[in-house]
Amino acid sequence: MAVYLGMLRVVRLCAGRPEVLGARGGLSRVWQEARLWGVRPLSSGEVDHTAPLPIGGLSYIQGNTKLRLINKTVGWCLDATAQKIPDKEALVVFHENIRLTFAQLKEQVDKAAAGLLSIGLRKGDRLGMWGPNSYAWVLIQLATAQAGIILVSVNPAYQAPELEYALKKVGCKALVFPKQFKTQQYYNILKQICPEVEKAKPGALKSQRLPDLTIVISVDTPLPGTLLLDDVVAAGNQEQHLAQLRHTQKFLSCHDPINIQFTSGTTGSPKGATLSHYNIVNNSNMIGERLQLSQKTAEKSRMVLPTPLYHCLGSVGGTMVSLMHGVTLILSSPVFDGKKALEAISRERGSFLYGTPTMFVDILNQPDFSSYDISAICGGVIAGSPVPPELIRAIINKMNMKELVVAYGTTENSPVTFMNFPEDTMEQKAESVGRVMPHTEAQIMNMETRTLAELNTPGELCIRGYCVMQGYWGDPQKTDEVIGQDKWYRTGDIAVMDEQGFCRIVGRAKDMIIRGGENIYPAELEDFFHTHPQVQDVQVRHPALRSSGETPRGRGHGWGCGWGCLPLSLTLEGGGSEGQPDGGGNLCLHSAQEGGEDHGGGDQGFLQREGGGLIPAFPPPPPRPL
Repeated sequence: MAVYLGMLRVVRLCAGRPEVLGARGGLSRVWQEARLWGVRPLSSGEVDHTAPLPIGGLSYIQGNTKLRLINKTVGWCLDATAQKIPDKEALVVFHENIRLTFAQLKEQVDKAAAGLLSIGLRKGDRLGMWGPNSYAWVLIQLATAQAGIILVSVNPAYQAPELEYALKKVGCKALVFPKQFKTQQYYNILKQICPEVEKAKPGALKSQRLPDLTIVISVDTPLPGTLLLDDVVAAGNQEQHLAQLRHTQKFLSCHDPINIQFTSGTTGSPKGATLSHYNIVNNSNMIGERLQLSQKTAEKSRMVLPTPLYHCLGSVGGTMVSLMHGVTLILSSPVFDGKKALEAISRERGSFLYGTPTMFVDILNQPDFSSYDISAICGGVIAGSPVPPELIRAIINKMNMKELVVAYGTTENSPVTFMNFPEDTMEQKAESVGRVMPHTEAQIMNMETRTLAELNTPGELCIRGYCVMQGYWGDPQKTDEVIGQDKWYRTGDIAVMDEQGFCRIVGRAKDMIIRGGENIYPAELEDFFHTHPQVQDVQVRHPALRSSGETPRGRGHGWGCGWGCLPLSLTLEGGGSEGQPDGGGNLCLHSAQEGGEDHGGGDQGFLQREGGGLIPAFPPPPPRPL
């Protein structure tokens, strides 16, 4: 992007001057291409790293709008990148020994897209991709976008009931999967809900339980009733089908749906968040701009991606960021493997690493961690769940990832809405999820009054902007529950915003605990336990249990506590899992004033507040042997 900005500056300086012959004509193509990308002619090619601030002491902020939104499809963006840097390495699939340049990737994607049209799929049809990370996953992701087919990201761990629900919910016409991965027998699972596949003519399936499903494609093995992916791609190489693809693309809009991603959902069945080209193209572009990828050399723009592609972090933050910014995407393994991630960083000279907190914990604790050459790594993205401050510090210090950033978002928001700048301080990264993204509004609402919360006051985070999904597929009622007429999306997350616009996520609205008039959030408890040197990871969760007053009531356990207890999962140093401050897997939050049984510490509660934080109210009982 900086190249375009520099060229635009030359145009402005030189256009119309007789001493610079042909300046306007010679640079008109660059000018037009830059306009298509939505770039404004700035005074220099430097990226603006300034961020807006909240105004009036209230928790509302709007991201800057200096970078224009892109009104283009994913396919158009792939074409533009392949034309601009055709010979740069685009994709490395570490475990399949596959390497493709952007020109080669575009060629394969076009053939796959034409092949999908040749077997009867049309614009707006839904195709499910069901399997672990692979070359086929990336190919199908981009090919469906090229042909106007809606990709349905199916969790590779789904068993028959979950698969049936997902395919029925969105009316999948096609399903793509490998025969098996480890113990997951994909074809056999499909047969449980679609026994007709074994005797069906490939491409003409008629299923009683899945009436919309007519096409089944096997990634790697010829199977009864299925088409082979290689054959589909080969069919797309015929001129008649490529011509059909070009015709179809004339009618594609950036506002067409492109992807349905099922939310994990804390309650009820998964919902299909529907995202458009516009959602995904712009979010991935802004992620890359925030990471300053346009300023990186080829050697410093190699992204190692161990996160799953069926999640937004992988498909948008990974594949699409790579496509939008000309970054080499390196898939390290089919499913997460800390050792394989380190191998990919070392052998492929990876400079950026994506991961969730648990992934980074696993990578840092590999027994042979110090034996890998990770000197090329300089930054990355950590997201997907709350990030303990101690983990941020450990990653930056142990892996020298000074440009590591924390990102926050939801599937419904395409996904990223808050993110650090690489130059933020370690403390800003450790204590927040960064600042709001461009073209995004964020507000924090008081949970009781539904008015804007004051700064540094917890409330529900709401988001508005280009990034908000089109809705939940086939669920207008569920959509209306989270997106109001004013277009604000209610995240259900409790957040706090400070005077500089940094946001901190403290928990889910449904998980908030109220004890003695105090609001207690899971993130507070988790951060507290992370301060213990033997704790590697911790999760506080809100069970669906009978309640006692305002507080979720814990299950009975060895000490017979009847007060507000939460299930607690700790991962201790050395890899073990332990209990459990109360001896039975629950965290006790009662205090002496509320009464309660003796937990080995007299009549005091397990935790108490001091200076806005949580501290032990008494010396804990001796730990059990590990």
